[in-house]
Amino acid sequence: MMRFLLPLAAFIVLVGFLLVGLNLNPRQVPSPLIGKPAPDFQLEQLHESEKTLTSKENLGKVWLLNVWASWCVSCRQEHPVLVELAKSGIVPVYGLNYKDERDLALQWLRQFGDPYTVSVRDPEGRTGIDFGVYGVPETYVIDKNGVIRYKQIGPVTVEALETKILPLVKELQG
Repeated sequence: MMRFLLPLAAFIVLVGFLLVGLNLNPRQVPSPLIGKPAPDFQLEQLHESEKTLTSKENLGKVWLLNVWASWCVSCRQEHPVLVELAKSGIVPVYGLNYKDERDLALQWLRQFGDPYTVSVRDPEGRTGIDFGVYGVPETYVIDKNGVIRYKQIGPVTVEALETKILPLVKELQG
């Protein structure tokens, strides 16, 4: 009897793990960086390659870091939302151009609009790795102390802005 119950129990446990896995939302993968300082970086600016931007330059203000690329289909989906957000002036949006060609990225911004206060280049993806980027687009809310407070995996939508990102930004700015 025991030799039949053991495989049955193992099967039930396996089915349980499968059901839990199927119910997970991949857009809600917790980031181990939430609540920790944003990784230090010093990267070349996209528009002015002789200039750089460091993570320390934004200390004292709440800001968004949006990871994007000209080859990213989902980035086109979120881009109008970011353009409108930038026009509102509520929070500065910085871009991290991820594993992209400089000329293609500049052309993309000319074509679709440039919502970024500054966009920096990460052609090898090293800074993206430091931030734990799974894929583009991803957006981080970073507080006045340089601590990552939220990570949006996938495109920023109007709903995500209204329900999560902007309420958090206003709380952090307060």
